[in-house]
Amino acid sequence: MKAVVWHGTGDIRLDDVEDPKVQEPTDAVIRITRSAICGTDLHMVRGTMPDMVEGTILGHEAVGVVEEVGSAVRGFSPGDRVVVTSTVGCGTCSYCRAGYFAQCDTANPNGAAAGTCFFGGPKATGPVNGLQAERARIPYAMTTLVRVPDAVSDDQAILVSDIFPTAWFGARLAEVGSGDTVLVLGAGVVGQFAIASAKRQGAGRVIVVDGVQSRLDIARAQNAEVVNFNEEDPVEVVRELTGGIGPDRVIEAVGVDAEKPGEPTGEQWKPGDAPRQALDWAVEVVAKAGTIGIIGVYPPGFDQFPIGDAMNKNLTLRMGNCNHRRYVPRLLDLVLTGEVDPLRFITQHERPASAIEAYKTFDLREDGWLKTVLDVA
Repeated sequence: MKAVVWHGTGDIRLDDVEDPKVQEPTDAVIRITRSAICGTDLHMVRGTMPDMVEGTILGHEAVGVVEEVGSAVRGFSPGDRVVVTSTVGCGTCSYCRAGYFAQCDTANPNGAAAGTCFFGGPKATGPVNGLQAERARIPYAMTTLVRVPDAVSDDQAILVSDIFPTAWFGARLAEVGSGDTVLVLGAGVVGQFAIASAKRQGAGRVIVVDGVQSRLDIARAQNAEVVNFNEEDPVEVVRELTGGIGPDRVIEAVGVDAEKPGEPTGEQWKPGDAPRQALDWAVEVVAKAGTIGIIGVYPPGFDQFPIGDAMNKNLTLRMGNCNHRRYVPRLLDLVLTGEVDPLRFITQHERPASAIEAYKTFDLREDGWLKTVLDVA
């Protein structure tokens, strides 16, 4: 089968690889109909997410059809249409039972202390081969797969695999409540869903900061108040918009590859030149005693954080990898009822044969590129 495979920093290829097989009684094998390219994938390609294993298939978002199940998989049958949750959890350990699927004691083959297991990640996450492929082996299928309602399309469901639940989780981390003024840092697709999530969790106002105008235009269409950091000082403007107080809550949806204000360099696979920029802005602008929810990706070993300034303002800081399985069923219901339409955030469809070029264009942060879906079937 064809798959997008990591060979080194800046070196990804569309390779022919062996078809996956059921290896454990809890496994399933699915035929993938939709996958997607995520900003997190770029961390691996740029080298900001270290310790990747050569030959790992990339990708952690997929919708597909069950082809085969292990003997312990009692709730799915071949032919079922499913969405894959990006993080893997066993469903039976104490962490999974408490809803902390991203901290499952069992799923990560590196041991309970290793932390989150997810598809297509570095060695510390498994590694588990990813989902930018024609087929995939799904560990702990009874937890990692969720059936897709018939009335929800593959294109709608693919954004519930990772992006929507991550954004919803970010609003929960930030403790968004009724009437809150919320700042979203980053208007990529996670930031767009963070706007939608904050509004549905009670926010009275949502302000969003980004440097790509097309993304800000989409945010404005959601009635968010937009700030272009390449044209004005975001901290100064947000303070002005909030009467000098600052927002009650901040959702940081940028991560380690943040860029300084100014024109992008256009250099391929270049990590962001301001890795703590979003964190600095978040701490500087949030109201005293406010809350910051961090869902932008920061790798193990990252140690740059304005902790003194945060402590001086009595801030609450919450962060982590999304517990996808906790939110996916509910968010599918929001899509099913029409309350949220994910299709508005898909800007590109590509066939797998064009995946490498799509990665390159997405990496350059070109205007108009928000979310790329790979039409596998």
